[in-house]
Amino acid sequence: MDQKTTERYEEFVQHLRKTLGSEEFLQRHRRQPQDFSRQRILTFCTVILFLINMIKRALQDELDEFFKLLEQGPLAQRVVSKSAFSQARQKLKHTAFIELNRSQVGYYYEHFEPQRWQGWRLLAIDGALCDIPDNPALREHFGFWGSRHGRGCVKGRQSQLFDVLNQLTLDAYIGPKSEGEREMAIHHLAHIEADDLLLLDRGYPAFWLFAAILEQQGHFCARVKANYNKQTGQFIQSGAIEQQIMLAPTYQARSICQVKQLPTDPLPLRLIRVDLADTEVEVLITSLLDTELYPPPLFADLYNHRWPIEEDYKLILARFELENWTGLSQEAIYQDFHATIFTKNLATILAQPTQQTIDLLTAARKYRYQPNMTHLVSKLKDTIVYLFTDPQLPPLLHSLWQLIIQTVEPVRPNRSFPRYKRVHRRRFPMHYKSTR
Repeated sequence: MDQKTTERYEEFVQHLRKTLGSEEFLQRHRRQPQDFSRQRILTFCTVILFLINMIKRALQDELDEFFKLLEQGPLAQRVVSKSAFSQARQKLKHTAFIELNRSQVGYYYEHFEPQRWQGWRLLAIDGALCDIPDNPALREHFGFWGSRHGRGCVKGRQSQLFDVLNQLTLDAYIGPKSEGEREMAIHHLAHIEADDLLLLDRGYPAFWLFAAILEQQGHFCARVKANYNKQTGQFIQSGAIEQQIMLAPTYQARSICQVKQLPTDPLPLRLIRVDLADTEVEVLITSLLDTELYPPPLFADLYNHRWPIEEDYKLILARFELENWTGLSQEAIYQDFHATIFTKNLATILAQPTQQTIDLLTAARKYRYQPNMTHLVSKLKDTIVYLFTDPQLPPLLHSLWQLIIQTVEPVRPNRSFPRYKRVHRRRFPMHYKSTR
C-alpha cells in the first residue's frame, strides 16, 4: 500500500485507541462509579479487548492465551481465572461496543471514500434468528419456543441496518424472537439520513414503516407480495412495467401511525415490474418517483444489491460463530453480540484497501476477485489485540494486507442454488468448548 493509505489507516486505528482509552468513555460504559477505579489486571480496556478478540474456545484457555499475547511470554500462564473475568464483565455495559462501532463507522464515512449508488448511500434492513443458551433468566427475556419434535429452545432475533456496497453494519439490535422484524426496523431509522435509500425484503412493506422512513427524509425500494393489496394485484394483471399509485393506510395502519405519531396522508409511490428468469414476476414499490432519473430497467439490478446483507448474516453466524456465546447472562449475550458487530466491521474496513491491488493482480483472469473473509477472520484473531497495543502500526498493517492479498476468492455472478428448508444448525454447548 502507498504511504497515504498507510497513514490514513494508522490514523483510523489511533482514533479507535483514543476512544477506548478515554476517561469519558469509561465513565459512560461502567455500571457503577467505583467500577474499574482500582488498579487491577482486568482493567476496563483489557476486558473490552478480550471480548472483541473472537472468543470461541474454552474461556480459561482463551484467557491464558490472551495474557500470553499481552505479556509476550513463551508459555500461556494462569494470570486470571474465568471466575474473575466473569465478575469483571459484569461491571461493563454492552453499550461500550455500540459506541465503538458507531465511532469507527462514523470515522469511515468522514475520512474514507465509501461507494454509493446514483449518489445514494444504499442500505438494507434485515433480521435473522439465533440460538440463545437455555436458563430461566434468558427464557424470561428472550422467550422459550417449543417444538413438535425435541425439547424446544430459547431464540433471539437480530436485526441490522447494513450498507450493502461498503458491507458495514451501521446499527444492530438483538431482542426476543417475539419482537417482529418491522418493529425492530424502527430502532434503525434514527440512523438514516436524507441521502439514504433503503432496500427492504417482502416481510417489511407496511404503510406505517414507509411513512416512518419518509418522515426521516430517507427513501426506499421494497419487494412486495403479489397480494400485498388490490393495487399490486391489478398492476400485475395489467402487464404494465411501472405505475404510480397513492398508497392509503388501512384502518390498522392508521391506528399504528397514530400510536407512533406518524402522518397518515396517502403516500405517492411507484410500482415496478421485474420479470425474473424463472417466469416469476417480482413487484417492487419505491418512493423514487422520477422516471427519467430512475427508469424501470435500473431497479432489477438495484434490488439485487440487497444480497450482501444475507451473506453478512452467514459471516456472523458461521465465521464469527455468534451463537458460541461466552456467558449465560442477558448482559453477556448483548456484549457478545455487539462485540461481534464491532469486530466484523473492523475486519471489513481493514480489508478494503486491498481490493485495488487484488484487481490489478487478477485483471487477466475470468472473474473478478475479492478478499477471502473467512481467511481474514482467522488472521484477525489475536492480531486485533496488537492493533490496539503495538506501538509500530505500519508494519503490522502491511503484514495483514499482504496476507489478505495472498488469499482471494472469485466473484461468480448470476449463480443460484436451490433453497433447502431443513438446515442442521451447528450447536455450541456451553460445557463442551473446544481447546486450542
